[in-house]
Amino acid sequence: MSTKPIVLVTGATGYIAGWVVKYYLDAGYSTRGTTRSKASAQPLVDTLLSQGYSISDIEIYEIPDITAPGAFDEAVKDVQVITHIASPISLSFKDPDPVIRTAVEGSISILKSAKVYGDKLRTFVNMSSIGTIWDPNLTAKVFKEDDWNDFACRAVRELGSETPGLVIYMTSKVQAEKAVWKFQSEEKPAFNIVSINPAWVLGPPLVIPRDKSQIGLTPKPIFDILAKEKEVSPYAGAEPTYVHVFDVARLFLWAGENGDKANGERYLALAGRSGEQAIRDILRKAYPERDIDAGEPGQGYRPDWTFYPGQTEFDMTKAVKATGQDWIKLDRAVLDTAKAFESLL
Repeated sequence: MSTKPIVLVTGATGYIAGWVVKYYLDAGYSTRGTTRSKASAQPLVDTLLSQGYSISDIEIYEIPDITAPGAFDEAVKDVQVITHIASPISLSFKDPDPVIRTAVEGSISILKSAKVYGDKLRTFVNMSSIGTIWDPNLTAKVFKEDDWNDFACRAVRELGSETPGLVIYMTSKVQAEKAVWKFQSEEKPAFNIVSINPAWVLGPPLVIPRDKSQIGLTPKPIFDILAKEKEVSPYAGAEPTYVHVFDVARLFLWAGENGDKANGERYLALAGRSGEQAIRDILRKAYPERDIDAGEPGQGYRPDWTFYPGQTEFDMTKAVKATGQDWIKLDRAVLDTAKAFESLL
């Protein structure tokens, strides 16, 4: 029987979660991933095996409905770390109720299972979002981890089914994260709880898609610009930010291994400001042969991809100070993503 510590990664087939699995494997853990169907996890398993990882360290649990009471009872047994990443994500949501319900009830379901059956659990790392911190109605403000996005929940109450998809997503993340902190306050579980709140995530997928229809929501704008698509997928909503997927996975590993120090804390995973024009300029320089539409070179962003003083800004220092490691810059994030998609051009 393996003596390695076990990490449970929910939604293991997702873009971020796949890298979280890999980072924990590299750190010497056995990984246990949850997915709605085992078949959907096969590309992830095959990719990891092709990279030299052992099948004995990769386990998949099929959980069709994360909101079902007791859905995670078996999956949480014997694990030392849980990274909860599974949650609905889209910019095209129309009905807020099922999205919010799934995000909240999924979080509570796994926490309840962890409290009862996770007797070895040390730390629960929750993936939230920059959308729980950043209120798009507030400008000329520096947002930090102690801020909350109150606008999104108000908008859903007022607009109902007319709420824009991005705002529905933000609200689901706000309510889910608040439910996690409420659980810790009221239930007082023996394990630590930490929240990671990523900005718009860039970087290569661990599992390279077979065709462009399989490219995930977050890195797709990079492909669209590189491939000279007629329409570029929406990029980061109204406030373009970025963080490399490697940095997000690194934070999940750090939080899992430093739960006693990070307990009760939120960490904004954000490297700077980006935007479509910045991406175009980076890709045009790296791929001159593709003759990518220039747009308006150099406009709308600062050369070091920091935020404009006096406008919407974010304090990105908390995670850097905690981990002792700075963020990967935008040019590498864009080019790492583009390289992964070259075979699809």
